[in-house]
Amino acid sequence: MPIIGEISAHQKNANRPLIVGINGSQGSGKSTLADYLKLTLSESFGFSVAAMSMDDFYLTKAKRQQLATSVHPLLATRGVPGTHDYHHMEQVLTALRAGQNTAIPRFNKAIDDPFEASQWTQVTEPVDIIIMEGWCWGTPAQSSDALADSINTLESEQDSQGVWRRYVNEQVANHYQPLYQQTDMMLMLKAPSFACVKQWRLEQEQKLAARLSADDDRSGLMNEQQIETFISYFQRLTEHGFNTLLERSHAVWQLESNRAISAMSRPKEFS
Repeated sequence: MPIIGEISAHQKNANRPLIVGINGSQGSGKSTLADYLKLTLSESFGFSVAAMSMDDFYLTKAKRQQLATSVHPLLATRGVPGTHDYHHMEQVLTALRAGQNTAIPRFNKAIDDPFEASQWTQVTEPVDIIIMEGWCWGTPAQSSDALADSINTLESEQDSQGVWRRYVNEQVANHYQPLYQQTDMMLMLKAPSFACVKQWRLEQEQKLAARLSADDDRSGLMNEQQIETFISYFQRLTEHGFNTLLERSHAVWQLESNRAISAMSRPKEFS
């Protein structure tokens, strides 16, 4: 609520929308926090709020397969920078900041492809606040030296020459950091370690499966072994975020393994 109070005070006489970024590993509660901020800021404070996730800007399976063929096979799997439609992300942010009508895409993880455009979220009025949540939102590019050694089995066995991780790093530096720099307030939900992420991500998958009906397509769902492999794609940038985002964030919630909040800090002043 103190964060919401600061946002409200800042936006009372503002002449442009405020962009709030939320960073957190898979299953950390980013979507829950974004939903809470949107609900409270709109219903209790009267602001018009647009909330979205980086996940909803993932490229189609077909486009990721093209990257897998032309750049590196690991790019067939959604997740890392370079597997999002960053051009579309920039277009939506630009339209929202200009007060224009736009549509926020939605990605269907159950089939690993976007929903039809008819099911996207329509924004038909100017907004006061834009919330963008994402597992790597705000995480900067790494140094060349940091890319030299593999950090897990996925990298050592399937990216031994470092082609994939160098490509991802270039995408961050050239296309994602300019988007991150638009963030006015940065919030972080910090996991105690990457070891917690597997269980959190498994819980997410189980909740997704529980929401589906018997007739829904489940082809994109993963079992526990597949999830263990899947999260390896995220390890490098997640851990890099642990080491770099604290000083860049206006509020950091330290989480325990059960996602209870153990501490909160305010590394950077918001003004």
